[in-house]
Amino acid sequence: MSGLLPHAESLRSLDRDGRLLFATRCLRLFGYGLISVILVLYLSETGLPDPEIGLLLTLTLVGDAAISLLLTTNADRLGRRNMLRCGALLLVLAGVVFALTGTFWPLLFAAVVGVISPSGNEVGPFLPIEQAALSEVVPGTHRTAVFAWYNLAGSLATALGALAGGAAVDLARGAGLSPLASFRVVLFAYAAVGALLTGLFLLVSARVEPPPAAVRPKRPVFLGLHRSKRVVFRLSSLFALDAFAGGFVVQSIAAYWFHVRFGVSPTTLGAIFFGANLLAGVSALAAASLARRIGLVETMVYTHIPSNVLLILVPLMPNLPLAITMLLLRFSISQMDVPTRQSYTMAVVDPDERSAASGITGVARTAGAAVSPSLAGLLLSVPALLSTPFFVAGGLKIVYDVLLYRSFVRVRPPGE
Repeated sequence: MSGLLPHAESLRSLDRDGRLLFATRCLRLFGYGLISVILVLYLSETGLPDPEIGLLLTLTLVGDAAISLLLTTNADRLGRRNMLRCGALLLVLAGVVFALTGTFWPLLFAAVVGVISPSGNEVGPFLPIEQAALSEVVPGTHRTAVFAWYNLAGSLATALGALAGGAAVDLARGAGLSPLASFRVVLFAYAAVGALLTGLFLLVSARVEPPPAAVRPKRPVFLGLHRSKRVVFRLSSLFALDAFAGGFVVQSIAAYWFHVRFGVSPTTLGAIFFGANLLAGVSALAAASLARRIGLVETMVYTHIPSNVLLILVPLMPNLPLAITMLLLRFSISQMDVPTRQSYTMAVVDPDERSAASGITGVARTAGAAVSPSLAGLLLSVPALLSTPFFVAGGLKIVYDVLLYRSFVRVRPPGE
């Protein structure tokens, strides 16, 4: 662990805006973790059948992708801070509507127009715009390490949110509320997170905005990209495959699988995913150290393949302790590709393309992940196929790792 400590100096490079962006990341991921454990359980409690739940999760991610593309491709022109505030208000909208009704069509509206995360991971426009904003206020030499801490902070917040979500449900039930009402308490808390997030974005200064348009090269621009269009779209296609695979086992679905397979309670689910997200966050710092030694692409691939083998092993375990052990081992290395992937994307494009590159690759991941939950919902509705999503996800992710290595191992970013 001592090898990770030198990265702490990168945190000292953060100014007030950088610290605010870390705070918004933590608050938002706490909210995502808060609902990730209970979302599918809540929808099931409202009486929605499994196929409709899967469809709703898919359309939630489709809506998040559309909102993200709209806001991120206009962020440089209309203001990054304005787009972040707009996204926070859409998060409030989703939380309130989900809390007030269990009817499919209003939920569909909130899923498509609002911002809600069934996986506990980042969705919507926030991450791409915040990454571009951080690149304005953080020295380039600290970027990978800052992204590592940024992801660690988010993982810790997600873990705490998952723990709090499960505990809040039990506390509400202990106070005499029905299961449905206890889930709605958590959804209202999610909406409150969005309101606080809006207030924090109001405090961010204009230093996070992009350079003046006059300094940008006079080249044909498509969706904010010029020189790097080919690289970004190749990365986007691969990231979409990875996210499509991951969509089969988003945190809500994994929690539901543990609940059905082993009868795990919401409180225990919260504790399991608290530990899982904690391990994932710490691994981000290790990724920064490893990337300095062997390279960004190698770190992404060499850590991702073993994590996917562990994912396949989870449903093969004969009892709950062994299944949890495989899950935790998987999470301990599964996110090491995240800060390296983000840093690689920022490094191989021009500075004035970073918002667009981050936004487009992020939307590609969201779009990829949007399709698979509905397929997973169909699989979950058949008892004999309950564990199939783990096998599909792990196998497709290994295919992604091989394709990524073959396509980009020779595309080195400046300074590597």
